[in-house]
Amino acid sequence: QYAVIRDLERRLSEVARQCKPDLLHAHSPALNGIAAIRVGRALGIPVGYEVRGFWEDAAVSHGTAREGDLRYRITRGLETWALRHADHCFCICEGLRRDIVARGIAADKVTVIPNAVDIDNFQPIETADEALRDTLSLNGRKVIGFVGSFYFYEGIDLLLEAAGLLRERFPELHVLLVGGGPAEEMLRQKSLSLGIADITTFTGRVPQQQVANYYSVIDVLAYPRQSMRITELVTPLKPLEAMALKRLFVASDVGGHKELIVDGETGVLHEAGNPSSLAEKLTLLLQDPRLGESLKQAGRRFVETERNWATSVANYQSAYDRMLDRM
Repeated sequence: QYAVIRDLERRLSEVARQCKPDLLHAHSPALNGIAAIRVGRALGIPVGYEVRGFWEDAAVSHGTAREGDLRYRITRGLETWALRHADHCFCICEGLRRDIVARGIAADKVTVIPNAVDIDNFQPIETADEALRDTLSLNGRKVIGFVGSFYFYEGIDLLLEAAGLLRERFPELHVLLVGGGPAEEMLRQKSLSLGIADITTFTGRVPQQQVANYYSVIDVLAYPRQSMRITELVTPLKPLEAMALKRLFVASDVGGHKELIVDGETGVLHEAGNPSSLAEKLTLLLQDPRLGESLKQAGRRFVETERNWATSVANYQSAYDRMLDRM
């Protein structure tokens, strides 16, 4: 990691001397922030450091570290050093802001740039792709599913457990899992052990330009993230994308989701880690089209007015002005 910082610092110094920027804006992880801060100090350029998640918590979620072990503490220490020495700090949500302030960083030194979507690239889906539905043998099915990367903390296994509970109530039920990742083999084995492999389809990764087609054939999406530091602190993009596309979804009541979703208004929340709660909320959306239409409309309004790129990016301006005024 020291070698990464050293090499990045050398190259960044070369580029900064050529381009002569008014300020530097570094992005997490801390290795980037530390290199930028050292270059900024040497050249007299203010430095902003933006956090979109803590590396130490990501390592725990991937199983490559344990919370509180030596690697975790060292990585956390590097992160805190970067936050303390940057001229201004940015983060993507209130959960991260509270954690940063708790590390001793002044609250007025931290600006939230909320997670957002490019609404021009996420237009509402009004009709299903019938050809794809036919290809996947989904005609006449009630489809619940997930679109994204298969990480263990996403809790997709809970969706499979909920499907097992719902199968008798909905004989036409089908589970569609679009994507891939480290948890895929576990999920395949889980579908076999639950006896629902015959109603579960794993599509594998699909080209980006086809993702909307797969969204269109899913009646209700599920984001059943497990409760852990990374999911309690960090807001994900997937629920915002679903709102922009006017798709129905159920999400776990972890902190990162509760910061984005008003339960019963822009989405539906279930108790994290509880497959019965997830099954209950999936049933609600599968059976109540009036509620579903209300959620779709409110979700789209939310991203159009509050969580779009133009609105989010505008939050940088005043912080940049303050950074430059202090030089």
